[in-house]
Amino acid sequence: MTEQDRYIPGVPCWIDTTQPDPEAAVAFYGELFGWEFEDVMPPGSPGKYFIARLRGGDVAAVGSQWEGGPPHAVWNSYVWVADADETAAKVRAAGGSVIMEPADVMEAGRSGVFADPAGAVFSAWQPGRHRGAAVVNEHGSLNFNILNTRDVDGARAFYGAVFGWELLDVGGAGPMWALPAYGDFLEQRTPGLRARTAEMGAPARFEEVVAGLTVVGDDTAYWGVTFGVDDADAIASRAAELGGEVVVAPFDAPWVRMTVIADPQGAVFTASRFTPENKDLEQTGSATAGT
Repeated sequence: MTEQDRYIPGVPCWIDTTQPDPEAAVAFYGELFGWEFEDVMPPGSPGKYFIARLRGGDVAAVGSQWEGGPPHAVWNSYVWVADADETAAKVRAAGGSVIMEPADVMEAGRSGVFADPAGAVFSAWQPGRHRGAAVVNEHGSLNFNILNTRDVDGARAFYGAVFGWELLDVGGAGPMWALPAYGDFLEQRTPGLRARTAEMGAPARFEEVVAGLTVVGDDTAYWGVTFGVDDADAIASRAAELGGEVVVAPFDAPWVRMTVIADPQGAVFTASRFTPENKDLEQTGSATAGT
């Protein structure tokens, strides 16, 4: 842990997308979000891993598909952990599965790929030189990770055992995952954060929230990602121009205006504009199509 770190164990810290054609994905997201890319794999490597940056700060990555991974394009979520091997043991003990055993990623860190009992896949990140996303909650950067699942009780037990998460009922915005220590960490990092959050009318303990949960009506369970944007309608239009698909047209939801988009190779994500005037809206069924 360094003084500059914005994460503690149990907090989602990084996202990447694995793609059949990573160069094509680089072109799409570069145009959509203004990302600049660097392939950080050594010369001659069979795969690509392009780190995306805004103003020099890491925001996400685009990589080649890996053996044993999903055959289609997908966005992946990583949770910061102190010990990836210990996390693997906790996943097994809680009824989850280990898809890829923890392994070193050069000097960047150590990572493993897991699935919860309902099948939602996520990764753990034990940081080395790579300290997670440096730019978040801005246009074109990670805003939220959301678990989509039918088995809420099973998810509560599993993620509580693995990461110490608690499931909060925050009213119209739907249930959210909280990590009590995170609120203390953020308050220390940014004194006065709790007071400012309360003044905005945010739900109690909102500063402890690390992720969201959407209840879906089928047996599909997955982790999705949400990017912050300045204009959800403009992003939806631009994504379509670039060959993507608008899966869910822009709509208003509690605190946000959002849209669901599939990139040209099929990886689905949500783009969300923070809209405080929507804070008292009730969640609608259309939101469950999001990620």
